[in-house]
Amino acid sequence: MTGRRSVETPIDDTFSKYLTDKGKGDVGEQGAYRTDAERELRRFHRWCLGQTADPANASPPESWAGVVDGDTVRFEDLDTTVFSDYARYLSTSGYAAGTVLTYYAHIASWCGWSHAQGYIPRHYARESDAEDPLPENDGRRPGDQQSWEPIHRDLITQFVDRRVSEAFDALGAIDVPQAEHGDPESEIWQTKQRARFDAYQRCREQALVYVVAYTGLRGSEFLSAPKEDREGRNGIRWRDVSFADSSVTVFRKGREWKEASLPEPVITPLRRYAEVLDVPKSWPVFTTLHRPSLASHVTEGLAECGLDDDAIERIRGAVPDLVVAAEHDLTAPKPLTTEGARSIMDRLWNHESLVERRDELDLTLDGNYLELHGGRRGVGEVLVRQFGYAAAARYLDNSEEQVREAYQHIEAAERADMATEAFSQTDQRVNDR
Repeated sequence: MTGRRSVETPIDDTFSKYLTDKGKGDVGEQGAYRTDAERELRRFHRWCLGQTADPANASPPESWAGVVDGDTVRFEDLDTTVFSDYARYLSTSGYAAGTVLTYYAHIASWCGWSHAQGYIPRHYARESDAEDPLPENDGRRPGDQQSWEPIHRDLITQFVDRRVSEAFDALGAIDVPQAEHGDPESEIWQTKQRARFDAYQRCREQALVYVVAYTGLRGSEFLSAPKEDREGRNGIRWRDVSFADSSVTVFRKGREWKEASLPEPVITPLRRYAEVLDVPKSWPVFTTLHRPSLASHVTEGLAECGLDDDAIERIRGAVPDLVVAAEHDLTAPKPLTTEGARSIMDRLWNHESLVERRDELDLTLDGNYLELHGGRRGVGEVLVRQFGYAAAARYLDNSEEQVREAYQHIEAAERADMATEAFSQTDQRVNDR
């Protein structure tokens, strides 16, 4: 038997009606919540059909076959286990805990609506077994999450600036005789190349810090996010960067390629980083420096160019692998991952000299290091205070509702000041305090 409210109804047949009920406007076709909910329902539907890799429920991840054999998911195919598996999938996809809970909440809301409409006998998504794989809600208020403050930006940028300056001073101090330029047997040439690579490393750190501190980009938008099986999540390339337009093309959260801004403080570090090592436009802006990966990449690349083992060993012995890859026009090395970037930020923030400076200032931080998303939140904090929620939402590629929720502590403080001012006009007791 079939019918509008039958368990045999395809689940995607109900998406439009649910979204209309939740949307804004005369016919329910507007609103950020509707947009976000539709995105998550489509993600859930693709997962149910086995159209996405799932490392949590299948090994290898690409073998995930979904919850049905055919190309239609019906309400009768859903149960607590399905939602439990989906919660596990979201929880292991590399998202922050709050993001996982938000994404799952959209699916749970639709499930509750489906139960109320009579499509399913129970609200499966909110049963305890279904929610077990979800991360804990730490109970923090939005304003309690890490957010870089001006002092954090100042300290970390000054630190990486100094390291870059020192690296270039060391590079410039090495004078290679003209006759020894390019000579793999020359010790002074080898020393120069190692110093060049050190300068590249310092510039890479500096560029990473400035991008995190001032652009507001999500880590997965400019770095490699290997746990996200989506197009555009393998790091930005130099061809995506436009210094002329102060912009970079990134694959946004809504699965669209969009131009993101590169504020003036970011331009100089990025440009210097691009110049220290001349690499093809197809290369990732932030490359991995994982030694085993680079060693394998360069060895295989040089062999494909026709070099024998002795020649490869001679070249690699004289010049760092990344420099070899650039100078021999090898294919692009792997991009830096979000996890690798976190390790860099941890290492920088907890560097001995920076720790000493932090102790002098008696500086506190929510967390053990400056987190990638803390940089994004810091950008949002500045923009909300300076230009308001709508402008901040456009810059951060979020809905205004999401930004208001994330930075509601700012609005709460403003309302408190407003109320205090109002009462000061009517209550003498307020003025006496």
